Amino acid sequence: MKHRSVEQAGSRKHERGSILATSAVGMLAILLAVGLGVDISRFYLVKTELQNGADAAALAAVSALNGAPKGIDDALAAVTKAANNYNFNKTGIKITNIEFSATLDNGYMPASGAKGTGTAASIRFVRVTTEPTPVAVSFAAMVLGKSKNVKATATAGYSVPLSNICDFLPVTVIDYGTPIAPGFTYTFRAQAGSMVSPGNYQILALAGAGGNDARVGLGAGVDACAGPGAVYSVDTKTGVTAGAVRQGINTRFDEYGSNNVNPVDMPPDQNIAENITYDVYKAGTVTKPPSHTGFRNRRVVYIPIVKASEFDQGKNTVKFDRIGQFFLQTKIGGSGNGDLVAEYIDDITVGIGTYSPGGGTSPLVTTPVLYK
Repeated sequence: MKHRSVEQAGSRKHERGSILATSAVGMLAILLAVGLGVDISRFYLVKTELQNGADAAALAAVSALNGAPKGIDDALAAVTKAANNYNFNKTGIKITNIEFSATLDNGYMPASGAKGTGTAASIRFVRVTTEPTPVAVSFAAMVLGKSKNVKATATAGYSVPLSNICDFLPVTVIDYGTPIAPGFTYTFRAQAGSMVSPGNYQILALAGAGGNDARVGLGAGVDACAGPGAVYSVDTKTGVTAGAVRQGINTRFDEYGSNNVNPVDMPPDQNIAENITYDVYKAGTVTKPPSHTGFRNRRVVYIPIVKASEFDQGKNTVKFDRIGQFFLQTKIGGSGNGDLVAEYIDDITVGIGTYSPGGGTSPLVTTPVLYK
């Protein structure tokens, strides 16, 4: 009996310190796992920041496309500006690769190729890639190395044609049955008695019946979205309202002569040169910068097109046949009844709106969409 106790004591003597060693190894494994988790979390954080910048850059680039080589240049400038709105370690995100394509999945090319003759008109998608950003590894350096490079890629492009258009002007172009042709100009605010009737002046009472409502709507676009068809009908507005029409439209040409208009809510276009066509405007061959901060495509406007049969004497309700896009070639002069003439555009342009399955579409109006 005594002999057996001595043997057991000797066996336990050889096991002394094993729990401490096992605990130390386990603790080290736990610390490595926690450290690895911290480092991986940091990778995801940086990746998210870079992805936000890449997404914003791709969307901004698509918004700048206009079917001309200048649109490619504007897209390049927009990429840099948008990406730098997202900062990591107080250093602007750098985009090292910008590619353009007519299709989503293949055919991407650099800007030099996209600007080629006939190619710019077909560009619909932009893919951007950020510069690899080194992220220091703090806890798991033995496993992952001292640092890891993280980068992000984003692809944006045109959406399907929109069903409803937002920020359109509260005026109408009248369809008399003759096809509205690209490059031709049309009057969408007529003199008294010269068009559909003595009481209708092609102004819509969307925001309200007052002159100030028309002024704000023409300067900033109406705070509504609409599409073609009988489901959306609006009242026409009586009265000449020449001053309000002139003051609202001319904000797009950097003219502010009323207390109810201002360059913050109604900024000018980046190019206020008058008496130019849309082709000249998008090519950028004739330019005149505004004195206030301007924005691209403020002279490209969306206007409901209404069949002449919809109009009655004086005030009545009309429905939109479709919504067209027009280019403002010149501002409205200080004399006369405020007639407004604009050029019909046949190119796809980027606007604001929505798509509803089964609804009528505006095939020349799209919006930027992030695809991947």
